[in-house]
Amino acid sequence: MSRKRALIADTFCLKRRRSAADAVAGDSHAEGAADIRSSLQNLMTLFSRKLFNDSLPPVVLKHQLYSLHSDRTSVDKQLNELRASGELLMFQLGFDSEAFALVFAEDYRAKVLQGEAGRETLETVEKFLDKLIPGCSDLSFNKEKMLKEFLFTDSEITQLVKSGVLTVRDAGSWWLSIPNSGKFIKYFIKGRCVYHKTHDQRFNYCYCIISDFITGRKAVLGMVKKSKYSEILKTELEGRRTTSHVKFQMKYHIHDIVGAELVECIQTTSGTVLRYVDGNIN
Repeated sequence: MSRKRALIADTFCLKRRRSAADAVAGDSHAEGAADIRSSLQNLMTLFSRKLFNDSLPPVVLKHQLYSLHSDRTSVDKQLNELRASGELLMFQLGFDSEAFALVFAEDYRAKVLQGEAGRETLETVEKFLDKLIPGCSDLSFNKEKMLKEFLFTDSEITQLVKSGVLTVRDAGSWWLSIPNSGKFIKYFIKGRCVYHKTHDQRFNYCYCIISDFITGRKAVLGMVKKSKYSEILKTELEGRRTTSHVKFQMKYHIHDIVGAELVECIQTTSGTVLRYVDGNIN
């Protein structure tokens, strides 16, 4: 693993930890009858739309669902069904191989078209959405599929990249993307950048960013770690005043750290206690 990748993976830390099977007490649904659609809708109400001037559709991270449902296999199965039906889209966020964003397809369409209003790329983007929404569950597209199956020209692909619905994955392939999502990622994993000069076959020099991330997630984890015995009642954490590093609602971050298993959930007579898991990076 490259140092760049190691820093990102260590900071975002989405590898599985010890199980928090009951997750967030009072919020979890009955096992075997999990309503993933309802859980997604509830989580999306926590998304800070005003933070982005209502330019983004509500976004939920896939692992946040694991804070509500301990059967991850069932969650993944139902998500795949929603994606196959064209109701839900999934996006690889790019800063970690296990970080996936979930957006309802109609919300995505509405915000993309809102942003494209009056632009020369509108017709091409509408054509792309018409082919994507009915049931395409791909995270990325290669050139052969774009040219032969979707029947786009090279210039139209360039327009889709310009509009933000596609981002370059590598030569001849593109990730499905959420336009304007860079600000979302910035607020979720905000950090300082160090630049290193390197060589590239297509350019004489380019700069690779190695980020020492200082995140909203890490700020919330820090609150847990600094509490007595490195544990805190979930209800107490929900009521904490946040620092400038925390841009999202506290509950949004709590579902994140529970779903990513960065804290342990312990059921007590006083409520759910969140305990910091040793080994997290602060």
